[in-house]
Amino acid sequence: MNKIAVVLALTLASLVTVSAQCPRIINRAGWGARAANSAVLPNRPAPWVVIHHTAGAHCTTDAACAQQMRNMQNLHMNTNGWSDIGYNWCIGENGAAYEGRGWGRQGAHAPGYNDRSVGMCVIGTYTNGIPNAAARNAAQSLISCGVSLGHISNSYWLIGHRQASATACPGNAFFNEIRSWPRFNPNV
Repeated sequence: MNKIAVVLALTLASLVTVSAQCPRIINRAGWGARAANSAVLPNRPAPWVVIHHTAGAHCTTDAACAQQMRNMQNLHMNTNGWSDIGYNWCIGENGAAYEGRGWGRQGAHAPGYNDRSVGMCVIGTYTNGIPNAAARNAAQSLISCGVSLGHISNSYWLIGHRQASATACPGNAFFNEIRSWPRFNPNV
């Protein structure tokens, strides 16, 4: 094999590895996002991942999750006055990851961490129960995907939103669940 063929083969192999770690991703156009303009994340790769819940209805289908994304974006932009939906990514119980602000954009999800974190929410309320296995697996896969793509530091720390500000988010049951996830930092 010549050098170009070897480089191409290695590049394709690495893309297959990364895509195997990434959950099914629905981009902004896929859920009908409004145009927005948010600041570039100044601290990259992000050293923190902040886990949230939306404290609203759950979604288990593409159509229901897309509607929830539009509802959240409208609330965040029209009521809160933000430049976009606050989260970088949202996870549905259909196992898909919905691009909010996406990689490399500063979120509006956890004061004190917005400029140095990726904010991921699971759509629904998780005070008394945890997200289903599809959502939990997608969230953990998305973190691995972000590390593989260089958007999240390989030495990142994971926290629940309640560790960043006075809130019940991501719900008691879900918070207890993420405490067992890799790289959870109990000292925040």
